[in-house]
Amino acid sequence: MTGSFRDGKVVVADAGEASTLLNRGCFGEPLSGGGVTLTPLEAVYLAEAGRLEVRAEGSALPLTELYRRATHLVPGFEVRYLVYRDLRQRGYIAKEAGPPLDFRVFPRGGGPKQTPAKYGVLAMSEAWVLDLHALEARARQIAGGRKSLLVAVVDEESDVTYYVVRPAVPKGRQAPAVPMGGIPVHLLGDRATVLDPDAAAKLHADGFYGKIVGRRLQLSLLEIAYLLNAGAIDLRRADTNRPVTLAAVLRQARKLQPDFDLRLRVYEDLKGRGVVVKTGFKYGSHFRAYEGDPDRVHAKYLVHAIPAGRREMWPEVSRAVRLAHGVKKDILFASVGDDLRYLRLEWIRP
Repeated sequence: MTGSFRDGKVVVADAGEASTLLNRGCFGEPLSGGGVTLTPLEAVYLAEAGRLEVRAEGSALPLTELYRRATHLVPGFEVRYLVYRDLRQRGYIAKEAGPPLDFRVFPRGGGPKQTPAKYGVLAMSEAWVLDLHALEARARQIAGGRKSLLVAVVDEESDVTYYVVRPAVPKGRQAPAVPMGGIPVHLLGDRATVLDPDAAAKLHADGFYGKIVGRRLQLSLLEIAYLLNAGAIDLRRADTNRPVTLAAVLRQARKLQPDFDLRLRVYEDLKGRGVVVKTGFKYGSHFRAYEGDPDRVHAKYLVHAIPAGRREMWPEVSRAVRLAHGVKKDILFASVGDDLRYLRLEWIRP
């Protein structure tokens, strides 16, 4: 079929050909009188497939020239086109959308005016930086419209990887309470220990704090700060038995771990939600989080804390998502600013 390049779009004037485009693929927007208008993305896709010849100024427009014009007209054309092409070849109807999205994608067998959109899609290059806090805001906006946000990331070999992005509200079944009374705890550098076996067993049972080593209980600096702030423990230096204040613990922790305050904020929030929190070091994240007894259930989440506004590179995000997927857990990014928001990313094959 033939189309004419006019004012940055391609017009297929023949009513029969326009009807074919609209009814077999939902390409373009109908014109009064029976024609159809195609966007540069649609025109390049159809021309590349050999289904459309575009003419301009009375002569055929080579694909290379059509592509050049599309690149001039559409910001980030190559990345957006690769995502559009991939979605179409997967059998989806993809229609271009206004900010903050690039595309609306309809379920297979559906389309505009037939079914609601299944996804709102953002097209991105793996070389682009990512603001997870801003992405969480977009995900909440899309969720309000009963769609899922799908981020399509184009790598340097032009393959497309898809991530479903959702706001998350982690919840657990552990009552967010702390033991009462000053349980004796001794500070040993970057951790502490409860020497009394009965006290160790009680503190561990009351909130799954620390790890039992022999008959002692080992606590992390995060747990020490949390419990000390709650008045649950009496913290003393192991070598001198002198009392240690919360301020002293925080000073020491910040020297050892510059992001300590960031992680403590997330730790406290998760504990307040009834989640059992353990280190996520083995999985390359800050925390692994359980909805219940960690001796009886697997961790549901891996949680990584980041300051709001920090910009991440996609390879780092992809690594975290794939690792979590490989161990059958959800990865949550905790964006810490004036408020604390959780964002879940899941790798999928659409």
